[in-house]
Amino acid sequence: MTGTEHTRLLTRTSAAASTALRSSPVNWLLVFVPLGIIAGKFNFSPTIVFLSNFMAIIPLASLLAYATEELGDSLKNDSIAGLLNATFGNAVEVIVSIIALKSNQVTVVQASMLGSILSNLLLVLGSCFIVGGFKHKEQFFNQTAAQTMGSLLAVSVMALLLPAAFYFSIPKKNEKRTDWILDLSRGTSIVLLLVYVLYMIFQLKTHSYLFTDDPELAIGEEVDNTITGETEAFYGTEETRTSDTSLPPLHSTNSNSYITRPKSIYDLELSQTHLSAASSIIVLFLSTIFVSVCADYLVGTIDEIVESSGLSKTFIGLIVIPIVGNAAEHVTAIYVAYKNKMDLAIGVAIGSSLQIAIFVTPLLVLIGWAMDIEMSLYFSMYETAVIFVSVFITNSLILDGSSNWLEGALLVATYFIIALSFFLLPDSAY
Repeated sequence: MTGTEHTRLLTRTSAAASTALRSSPVNWLLVFVPLGIIAGKFNFSPTIVFLSNFMAIIPLASLLAYATEELGDSLKNDSIAGLLNATFGNAVEVIVSIIALKSNQVTVVQASMLGSILSNLLLVLGSCFIVGGFKHKEQFFNQTAAQTMGSLLAVSVMALLLPAAFYFSIPKKNEKRTDWILDLSRGTSIVLLLVYVLYMIFQLKTHSYLFTDDPELAIGEEVDNTITGETEAFYGTEETRTSDTSLPPLHSTNSNSYITRPKSIYDLELSQTHLSAASSIIVLFLSTIFVSVCADYLVGTIDEIVESSGLSKTFIGLIVIPIVGNAAEHVTAIYVAYKNKMDLAIGVAIGSSLQIAIFVTPLLVLIGWAMDIEMSLYFSMYETAVIFVSVFITNSLILDGSSNWLEGALLVATYFIIALSFFLLPDSAY
């Protein structure tokens, strides 16, 4: 390699690193990556190891999602980009959960799956409605897509309700009860994964026009102008539309905003620079490696944290762990809601919940089966009731295709009530 080629390589590497590091405001937390690894390697106190690795995974998750999005864009194919985002969109949750399964922390894994669904459906979606509602009196989004996702959420709830009902329908004296629950969970997981594949085909291929920002326009019909009009904001009069022209388009006109996640705040407003396919793969690979290392140290301290703090494993899995993989994405979702791009915000909040419910959770059940670990879809009656109520409330609020700040407040209030109840509920109650 000549000196000129070496200089060009360094320049490209530096530019790619700069672009990746500026992709999210949370990336300054990357300083915790070496700190977390050092703390875990040299056996610092469990609290320091847990907190440092907890903080480290947040920006790593952001980089992983960013690299996935950039790789999809570089392939110039909306379907492949959507599939990449659907597959790797919850990679952090999968990695952390697999490591927890290896440590036989099944309670933490189940709670983290439930917590990811609840935080997206209630906290994130509610925050989007509130922040967007402060600027716009009423906001609108794709009603057809919302109804489709609402139906899928109902199916996912059914898949979690039946194992609990089945479990309590069998006498406690029956020694095969646990085995039957595992069989039911594994069979149901296979069906859910098939449903997820069908949903991908429906969304990316056969009915992709339903999930565009303007489905009526996509199928050649005249747009109903009643959904765009003058709305009075809290501090003035402003025109509310389903798409905000103050931001550059994220994708082509036939792009699917319910699968393709919104870019970072930096990329939305400041940068037109994109990573090459090779750079994206390198960032994706390195992020995955570091997430695995930090997650291993984090999971390894959970028992000590439970013992020293008095928090239950369920609370840690339900409230704390979901923050790790979704913090940067949540910030972006709230930001795009403020910018009145509600289809993107809905796609992140409800789309992520769907991926957890009908892809990640059943996948982990099958992975646990392969590892000979009793990971099932059986949740306690209390957890089952919580997920049922949460999905019911969310579906009730999104089916009309519009939102306001009060609806957001209701969702956030529901989340904090649930969080308080799990804070008070000990693991011994299960």
